[in-house]
Amino acid sequence: MLTINVAVLLVVIVLWRLRRRTEARSRFDEKLTVVIVLALGVVLAPTVVGQGILNVLGELASGVT
Repeated sequence: MLTINVAVLLVVIVLWRLRRRTEARSRFDEKLTVVIVLALGVVLAPTVVGQGILNVLGELASGVT
């Protein structure tokens, strides 16, 4: 049985969509990309990886200020 992690699938979709040239994107494409990235954030937030990203970003933010 093949199982696909939803977060990995969303990362692949986001990377695939971001590879396209900016001039070729419509407003709908940009909005769809934003929705997919937000969904990826919601999926990753409660995981260990999401907490690690949050900690790294917190350290960077505190280093800047």
